Amino acid sequence: MALPQEPLTRPAPTPRAKAGGGERIILIRHGQPKIELAPRTSHAGFHTYIDAYEDAGLDPQSLPPNELRDLVKELNEIFTSARPRAHQSAATLAPHAELVVDPLFTEAPLASPKIPLLKMTVQKWAVVARLLWHAGFHPKIETYLRARKRACDAANILMTRAAKDGASALVAHGYFNFLIGRELKRRGFKQTGGHRAKYWNAVIYQKG
Repeated sequence: MALPQEPLTRPAPTPRAKAGGGERIILIRHGQPKIELAPRTSHAGFHTYIDAYEDAGLDPQSLPPNELRDLVKELNEIFTSARPRAHQSAATLAPHAELVVDPLFTEAPLASPKIPLLKMTVQKWAVVARLLWHAGFHPKIETYLRARKRACDAANILMTRAAKDGASALVAHGYFNFLIGRELKRRGFKQTGGHRAKYWNAVIYQKG
């Protein structure tokens, strides 16, 4: 689960790729899921909310900006995670393309910390949970080190496709996209755009 944003805000501006050739990888966050995004709840409620958020599909009113459609219109394949909100977003963004659905691209998980007598919005719970996850709180979920390894494997897949076709694109999740992007930068790719908690946010990595 990534940090939710406020409902149905304007889609994030789509970055423009720099002129020139070279391999290009586009990392796209999914659209808004069909679920309440800002309820106040306890730690037990947040535990339930995490599962509901993961199961939620794309809100039909959440549409990708035309500039983002243009970025992927020439791609025959789009990679996406197995979560409904991600692969439904990919199908909406690029109905012409074949979707390559792979659980490898799933978001880095969160666990609800047991903090009694506290109620706050799910966005704040998500921030606390992510910070604690980095600090080592990962009861029965993937660790940060394993998520980083998975991001390296994901970068390998996207780079292989980009080397073959000139470009590749992934519709997945905010935080895991950030981890992939950090690995791409380590391998010499230049970043255009920023990773933000905005639905349909896109970041372009280019090499050469």
